[in-house]
Amino acid sequence: MAKRTLLTIATLFLVTSFAFGQLTDPVSWSFKTKKVSADEFELIFNARIDDGWHLYSQEPLKDGPLPLVFSFDKNPGIQLIGKVVEKTKPTKAFDEMFGLTVKYFSDEATFVQKVKVLTDKPITVKGTIEGQGCNEGSCVPLEGDFSFKITGATPAKPLSDQALAAATDTASAISADTAKATVATASTISKEELVKAAEPTKEQGKSLLAFFFGAFLAGLAAILTPCVFPMIPMTVSFFMKKDGSKKTEHGKAIFFGFSIIFIYTVIGTLVSVIFGADFANFISTHWLPNILFFVIFMVFAFSFFGMFEITLPSWMVNKTDAQVDKGGLGGPFFMALTLVLVSFSCTGPIVGSVLVQSMGGEVILPIVAMLGFSLAFAIPFTVFALFPSLMNSMPKSGGWLNSVKVILGFLEVAFAFKFLSIADQTYHWGILDREIYLSIWITTFTLMGFYLLGKLKFSHDSDVEHLSVPRLMMALVTFSFVVYMIPGLWGAPLSGISGYLPPQSSQDFDVSRGVATSANTDLGKVKHGEFLHLPHGLKGFFDLKEAKEYSKKVGKPIFIDFTGHGCVNCREMEARVWSDPRVLKLLQEEYVILALYVDDKTELPESEWKTNAKGKVLKTLGKINADYQISKFNVNAQPYYVLMDDNENLLLTPKAYDLNPDNFVDYLKKGVEAYKSKE
Repeated sequence: MAKRTLLTIATLFLVTSFAFGQLTDPVSWSFKTKKVSADEFELIFNARIDDGWHLYSQEPLKDGPLPLVFSFDKNPGIQLIGKVVEKTKPTKAFDEMFGLTVKYFSDEATFVQKVKVLTDKPITVKGTIEGQGCNEGSCVPLEGDFSFKITGATPAKPLSDQALAAATDTASAISADTAKATVATASTISKEELVKAAEPTKEQGKSLLAFFFGAFLAGLAAILTPCVFPMIPMTVSFFMKKDGSKKTEHGKAIFFGFSIIFIYTVIGTLVSVIFGADFANFISTHWLPNILFFVIFMVFAFSFFGMFEITLPSWMVNKTDAQVDKGGLGGPFFMALTLVLVSFSCTGPIVGSVLVQSMGGEVILPIVAMLGFSLAFAIPFTVFALFPSLMNSMPKSGGWLNSVKVILGFLEVAFAFKFLSIADQTYHWGILDREIYLSIWITTFTLMGFYLLGKLKFSHDSDVEHLSVPRLMMALVTFSFVVYMIPGLWGAPLSGISGYLPPQSSQDFDVSRGVATSANTDLGKVKHGEFLHLPHGLKGFFDLKEAKEYSKKVGKPIFIDFTGHGCVNCREMEARVWSDPRVLKLLQEEYVILALYVDDKTELPESEWKTNAKGKVLKTLGKINADYQISKFNVNAQPYYVLMDDNENLLLTPKAYDLNPDNFVDYLKKGVEAYKSKE
């Protein structure tokens, strides 16, 4: 699903061809050979890339750019040594739409494939190159042939034709089949999957910095929990045992802090390795991980409320603690490890929450998350270890630490229901409609407000004799948020949090539905209309064939909304842009609306199954819609809006995420004009 960023729109290759009267080929190739030894050669691929264009690397990514693939024809005269090596270092950039760090080349790039020559006769090595190029306005598939002439090889022992064929069948089969299998196994990316070019450097910096800052704040919150804060004086007492020079003691204190960061960052690295990019789609839409995360968050919340304590086995803590008294740098390291293990009952839920938020298949985010968290967590311990005298001015632990823990528990409850909502919407369970979800959030934050005022108390809490100014301010913010959410029970869009709420179409009572006009209400029985709905009371279709037939009947263009139940940006567009009266009027009066959900898990009757270009049978409504978006429009991100006629001819370049209602109104008006000009 599309992340929050305004990216350039990927233009369909066929449309580009018609628009400019020629094929776009932004990459030109040249080839040469280099002799390394008597029987080894380097096949050198040089790519010259037009200004403003990017050529993506060989790294296959799920829901990412189409990777570069070198496919070698079978040739009994050579044996491939390893894989094609990228001699030019690619640029790394974070693409928020896919939540992935992509790699691409600009201007020039060189690739090398080593081969072992198995004959002393001149041979020609042939094959194809496939990939993707993008500039600021469009993306195009790249496909071409290559040919290398190799002469002058002197293999150690020339083989007979029969032996040569037997020896090289397996090796040469690495060629096209292996290259294609690499892509299919890692990401099942279609050749037609094109993505938009990003503004990488700026967007990557913003995204990672924001995530780092959020994790840093989580680390600060962890310090204030009751099983961490009291450990500061206990830990610092270890560094008050002087057994060396001042310089040595300071070095140990600093090493102690870095050890904390190292231990937590290793956790993030392991998460990124275990839950790689292949896991992204499963995490975001399948019911199992979302239900699992819901349960985990609720268990963490109950722990914070004092129902029970999450602890690690005592043998693990005791064994680590026994290493603390050893000399050298081992002592500070095991002191840091002991701190991490002992504080697990409070930091575990927070660390788990941070990692769950970063587990969408991204490799870098879990590491960045743990780096930010551990940095904040390590700072006070390191400072007090360096300067033990500061302990005298530190506030004493007490009931206020339990208050921090309980507040975190309320937040865990609120965010737990987000995961349950995704599963509920994707599988149409009907458990968490919008008003029920809002009721849970309103109740949760109301109870949190009363807790801050001292009107609600748990068994491990102290009495609140006097209300402090910070607690009063937090209560004020909490109750203000509750008041903001209440109108949502009657259909208010709540644009500020729309991305975290179920779609407005799931709400039974919505006074805003009266805003939509009465045009196009004679649609009859709409296929899939019993479980799919449009926002704001709009009327439309959820099946391409039905929409095309109705478009031809009424003489109106089709507005396709490629969307998803778990698409945060889709909900935000509906709340902030579709709710504009001008947009609603244009959609309902001038267009036949077609919403295609790409993540819907409804299994269709066997007669409606489809087979895609790869020969894979598509059984669910979501997979069929996703395949149509990819194969027809070369894009796999949502939201994605297409204007076309009943013959599937594009009226304008498709449009993606854009929170400016004026731009959307202008887009819809131009679509109507383009449709009428073709009549």
